[in-house]
Amino acid sequence: MKRLLLLVSLSISFLGIAQHQDKVDFIRGEVFVVPDPLEKAISGSVAYEFDVLKDVDSVFLDAKNMDFEKISLDDRSVKYSSTEKTITIYNNFEAGMKHRIAIEYHVQPKQTAYFLGWEDGIEGNEQIWTQGQGKYTSYWLPSFDDMEEKVEFDLTIAVKNEKTVIANGEYVYTSTTRNSEIDEWHFDMLQPMSSYLLAFAIGNYQKHELKSASGIPIENYYYPQDSLRVEPTYRYTKEIFDFLEIEIGVPYPWQNYKQIPVRDFLYAGMENTGTTIFSDGYVIDSTAFVDKNYVNVNAHELAHQWFGNLVTEKDGNHHWLHEGFATYYAYLAERHLFGDDHFYWKLYNSLDQLKDIVDRDEGQSLLDPKASSLTFYEKGAWALFMLRNEIGDSAFKIGIKSYLNKYSFKNVTIDNFLNEMETASGEDLTDFKEEWLKNKNFPFEKSKKQLADKSLSLKILSNIGADLKTAQSDDIDCKSYWDTTKSIHLKKHLLKNYHTSLPEQIYSKAFESDTIPIRQVFLSGRDLSRYLTKERLESLLEDESYITKENALIVLWQKYPEDQKKYLEQTKDVIGLPNKNVRLLWLTLAILTNDYDAKNTQTYFKELSGYTGKEYGWEIRMGAFQFVSEIGFTDESLKNLMNAAGHHSWQFKKYARNLLEKLLQDTDYKKRIQGLAKELKDDELRYINTKLKE
Repeated sequence: MKRLLLLVSLSISFLGIAQHQDKVDFIRGEVFVVPDPLEKAISGSVAYEFDVLKDVDSVFLDAKNMDFEKISLDDRSVKYSSTEKTITIYNNFEAGMKHRIAIEYHVQPKQTAYFLGWEDGIEGNEQIWTQGQGKYTSYWLPSFDDMEEKVEFDLTIAVKNEKTVIANGEYVYTSTTRNSEIDEWHFDMLQPMSSYLLAFAIGNYQKHELKSASGIPIENYYYPQDSLRVEPTYRYTKEIFDFLEIEIGVPYPWQNYKQIPVRDFLYAGMENTGTTIFSDGYVIDSTAFVDKNYVNVNAHELAHQWFGNLVTEKDGNHHWLHEGFATYYAYLAERHLFGDDHFYWKLYNSLDQLKDIVDRDEGQSLLDPKASSLTFYEKGAWALFMLRNEIGDSAFKIGIKSYLNKYSFKNVTIDNFLNEMETASGEDLTDFKEEWLKNKNFPFEKSKKQLADKSLSLKILSNIGADLKTAQSDDIDCKSYWDTTKSIHLKKHLLKNYHTSLPEQIYSKAFESDTIPIRQVFLSGRDLSRYLTKERLESLLEDESYITKENALIVLWQKYPEDQKKYLEQTKDVIGLPNKNVRLLWLTLAILTNDYDAKNTQTYFKELSGYTGKEYGWEIRMGAFQFVSEIGFTDESLKNLMNAAGHHSWQFKKYARNLLEKLLQDTDYKKRIQGLAKELKDDELRYINTKLKE
C-alpha cells in the first residue's frame, strides 16, 4: 500500500487534506542534516523522488513545527503551504510522471532528536541521537508518519571533526568542508523502510567489528574508556545473529548491522533499520553480566530486523506482528545459548506477570492497538509458542519463511500472517485467533500444562502444587524435590517460596553452591540471610555479582555495627553496575558510620551529591537522589532535582517531580527551592513554577 496525499478543498476552514491509498509512490529520499547542539536544532534538506500513480493536485509530508527556507519541484519553485504538522506542495501531478521534491528546512525538535552533554563542560561527554519509534521522525525530518510509506533513504550528516557518526545503511565516505572543521558522513541504503526506522547517533565512539557466518558485517560501538567492556557487553552477538538467520530461514535483509549505546535512552533499545540504538546502562563488565546483561535486548532488537523492519505492520491494530515476534525469537535465541530449562522458566515467569493483570481484570486482546507492552510482548510471545505447538515445528518454520518472503519490504496484517500459517499447516486457525488473539483473558491452565509437558523442572513444580492442595498444612517435604532436580531456576523458586519447608541441610547445600543466582536468593526481600552464619554472610561480599555485593554490604552493616568500618574498607573501591549501585550505597554508609574516615566525610558527601548532576545518566542520578533525600540536599543537588523534573526520560521525570512535590511540603525546603529557582534557565523553570504557583 502506498501513500496518497490529496487537497480536498482550499475553502475548508480546517486542514482540508484527505489521505487516499495508491496515488503517489515515494521511492527514494536524499537527506542532509546539520545538527546545531548548542541551539538543539537541525538545519537540513531532503529531496524525495516519487512516482504519480493517479492524478492528484497536491502531496504532503509530515513535518512538525518546521521553518521552510526553500521548496522546489523538479528544480523549479512551487506553491506550498505548511502547518505545525505538515507541508503541502501543490501541482497538477499526472499519472505516470516522476517528480523530485526538494525541501530546505530548520527545526528545534521538541522530541525525537536529543542533544546531551554539550553544556556540562566535560570533554567527550557530548551526544546526539534520535528515537523515532512509531511516527516521530517528522520532528527532525520532513517525512512520513504513516508506516505504509516505505522509502530508500540515503543520509549525509555534517558534524565537527572529532565526533563519530553512525546511521542507517552502509558508510560510504567522509568528506571535510568549511575550513576543515566539519566532516560530512555519507551513508547509503539499498532497500526501502518506514520513516520511523530512520536514525543516527553522534558521539565519541570506537567500534569492534565482527562478521556473521553469512558474511554480514557487524559493528559494535563503544565509548573509548569502555574497551574492556566490549566483550561482556556484546557477548554472544555473533551466535545470536547466526542462530536467528538459521531459525527464521530468511537471510538478514540489510547491508550491515550496527549497535550503538547512548546515554539516557528512553527504552532498553530500538531496532532502527540495521542500526540498533540502546541504553548504555547495558555496557557492563564481566562481573555485572550475571546481574544485568544485554543478551535479551540484543536478540530482541535483532529479531525486529525481520519482524517490524522487513515486514511492517499496517497500523497499530497489528502490533503483535512486531513485539510478540521479537520477544518470542529473543527467547528462542536464549534457549539456544542457555538451554531448555532457561527457556521454559522464562515463559513461566512471563505467565506469572500475565496472571497478575488478568487477576486484576486488566487483561487485553492482542488485537487492541492500545494494549500494554506486557500484552504485546509477553502474551504475544506466548501466542507464538502455542501456535508452534499446535501446528508443529516444520509447518511453523515453513509458514514464517513464506510470510517473510511474500511480504518483504511491505506492510502486513495479522490475517496476512495467519493465512500463510494456515497454508503451511493445512489447518484452520480460527479457534487459535479467537483464543489467543481476540480473547482478553489468558488460558492459564492450558499454558501451565504445556510447560509441565515440556519441562521436567516445571513438571516437578506442578507436582508440588498438587501436593500442597492435598496436604494438611502449608508444610510439605521439599527435600526430595530439591534432590531430584538440577534446575537452578527450580531451586531458586524453592528457596524463595518454600523456605519454611526446607531442612537446614538444604540451605547449606544451596549456599555452598558455586551458582551465584542461587546464593543471591539469601539476600532477597524474604530475609533468608537469617539462615546464614556471620562468616557465610561475609563471604558474599566476595561473590562475582554487584547486586550480591550491594545487598550483602547493607545487610552486614545493619546486623553487625561493630564491624561496619571493616565492611566499608573491604568494599571502598567497588563501583558496581553502570548505575553505580555499590558506590552510591558505600558513600551513604561511609557518611552515616560513626568515626569512619571522618576527615573525608565532606568529600564523600560532595561525591554523592555530585552524582545528581546532569552530566550523569538518569539511572545514576535517580539512585543518588534516593540516597541524598535521606541525608539532605545541597543547593546544587536541589537545582539538579529541578532540572530533572524536565528530563526527556518519563521514568526519571516522574520520579523527580514526585520527590519535588514531597520536598515542597516542607517549609524550609520550599523557601530554598523558591530562592534557587531564580538561578535556573527558562526551560528548567517550567515545571517548578507551576508547583510554586500552587
